[in-house]
Amino acid sequence: MIQHYDDFCAALLDAGFSLGDKDAHIFSLLVNSWNEDGPQQWHTGNPDTDPWEWRMRVLQERSDIAYGKLFFKKSGFITQEFYPCFLAARRGGMSFYEAYESGTISHYAKRIYDVVAEFGCLATDNIKREAGFTRDEKSKFDSALTELQMRMYLTMQGQQQIGTWPSTVFCTTELFWDGTDVFERAAALDADEAAEIIEQRVLELNPAAQAKKIAKFITG
Repeated sequence: MIQHYDDFCAALLDAGFSLGDKDAHIFSLLVNSWNEDGPQQWHTGNPDTDPWEWRMRVLQERSDIAYGKLFFKKSGFITQEFYPCFLAARRGGMSFYEAYESGTISHYAKRIYDVVAEFGCLATDNIKREAGFTRDEKSKFDSALTELQMRMYLTMQGQQQIGTWPSTVFCTTELFWDGTDVFERAAALDADEAAEIIEQRVLELNPAAQAKKIAKFITG
């Protein structure tokens, strides 16, 4: 039973990845955290025992765990060890602009990516402004931002206080993993090989996981 932030980090580094909610179809370290009998309680604001707080803590305090909308268009965590496998499986060796030219990236996603790449790191509210998104384009913006995270071209970096509420900050995955060998390791893998590594790990963590679910989990 994961009860505290340090427990969660240790278990995550051992597992390699985890969904960010209680969905257990693949693997989630947080599935038992929804049990109110434990000391961990959601949305209490306690950084040690509130799993909601752990999302930003790993980004603020660690350099070996990524968090974002990574699986099934929902939140999840991937460690530095397994990130190259997901990069290889989802990008297929293509840079963002190569993917855009191939027609597999939307124009809305390009508007977002362009401004984030220009500024380095940018809060969500500022991305909207710099990329010229209007209120009427909110759903397009949200979908494109999720698309960029699922394709692993952008990732969350943390939060920034803008006005009354904190705003999520995004950066390119290249900047997030700068100074590591993540992209070199990804380049050494082909997509099929990477997918096989992830599938084997999923089945180690959850032998009951269904093949179709695993395939979707890997490819996004």
